[in-house]
Amino acid sequence: MKGFRYLQNATTLELNESACIGCGRCLEVCPHQVFTLADKRARLADRDACMECGACQRNCPTAAIRVDAGVGCASGIINEWLKDHNIRLGGSGCC
Repeated sequence: MKGFRYLQNATTLELNESACIGCGRCLEVCPHQVFTLADKRARLADRDACMECGACQRNCPTAAIRVDAGVGCASGIINEWLKDHNIRLGGSGCC
């Protein structure tokens, strides 16, 4: 999704850079280009773009990535759809 955003500073995504071996699998599986590779280690390039799908965690061979997968994905997709269709909700903006 172009310009996808979940909720600012709300993702549970954590990256233990010292455990990273620089394989690049997180870059390959992330649908929103959350990760980048620098100095042979993964880095968080756009943490707020994370939709908490869990693909990075499931594919990391060293368990350097942790994320509470499941909730953010659905919420993010619903909120993006609502935004694309100019539907405004009251309150916190959550679905």
